[in-house]
Amino acid sequence: MTQTTNRFFDEIGRLMNDAAGAAQGAKREFDTVLRNQAEKFLRDMDLVKREEFEVVKDMARLAREENEALKARIAALEAKLGGA
Repeated sequence: MTQTTNRFFDEIGRLMNDAAGAAQGAKREFDTVLRNQAEKFLRDMDLVKREEFEVVKDMARLAREENEALKARIAALEAKLGGA
């Protein structure tokens, strides 16, 4: 009886171990599929990368600064012409 009981528990333990391994494998597979779908979704949205956004933002800032400098220069020239 003791040997039969031990074999029964050994089989139950092996079965539980196999089930845990299968569950981990299924979780890894699910995570991989989910990650791939999320990456595909983000790629399809055609989002701008952060680095590209920062470059364009800096370009816009420089253009605004140049525009303001040109406005001031034009105003000074107009004032000079108006005063003459």
